[in-house]
Amino acid sequence: MTASLRIFFLGGLTSYRALFSWITPWVLIPTFIVAPLFELLFFAFVGKDAGVGSNVFFLMGACVLSAAIPALFAMGNTIADERRTQTLGLLLVSPARRLPLFLGRALPVILNGFLVSLVSLVLGALVLRVSLPPSTWLPLIVIIVVTSFSCTGLGLTGAAIGLRVRETATLSNVILGILIVFGGAYAAVSTLPSWMQQVSQVLPLSHGIVAAREIASGVPFADVLWLLRDEIVIGLCWAVLGMGLL
Repeated sequence: MTASLRIFFLGGLTSYRALFSWITPWVLIPTFIVAPLFELLFFAFVGKDAGVGSNVFFLMGACVLSAAIPALFAMGNTIADERRTQTLGLLLVSPARRLPLFLGRALPVILNGFLVSLVSLVLGALVLRVSLPPSTWLPLIVIIVVTSFSCTGLGLTGAAIGLRVRETATLSNVILGILIVFGGAYAAVSTLPSWMQQVSQVLPLSHGIVAAREIASGVPFADVLWLLRDEIVIGLCWAVLGMGLL
């Protein structure tokens, strides 16, 4: 048990730190802060002029969506880079148990997604001049944590598939694009065609985004717990699928 915990925590942290073996951590600023913020501003101004939604509508969608960026790319790279550096074989033949070995790599990614989403929420609220009641911040933080977890589960599946394709970053971009279209970040899921609504129900983000918008509109936290339950179940299913593929 002690060895598994060490692999889970220390192994995951070491693997995440290895992402920056050849780049400076300052690359996180344009990737995880600047780009999501400008994406939010683009859709907020265009959507408001088109009468699609309010600033709060787009802010909630964008801040929850931003959790998927590190969940997909960091999770994919922590595993795919083992192939690139030709250490994957050594990793697989090691006596370490597979479950803590790979799930431990997801823990820093979940924290990363949470921080990126929280920063996007704060900066987006300041730029768009959205004032959220103090009572909504704690429920929104819980929603962000849950969504970061579910997106990381999808990222684990993407990482497993990435071992079979040439370029993991391209695959992560494709998955992110699917989440943007089907997740309801910039267009309500209810406005999508029925078949797209069915797809959105088995993907991360959609339930978390709806929950965030409900909280921002003043709905009690207890009334959105079922949405968080579904989001957790979806994340677990994708994580189990990813472990199975690995």
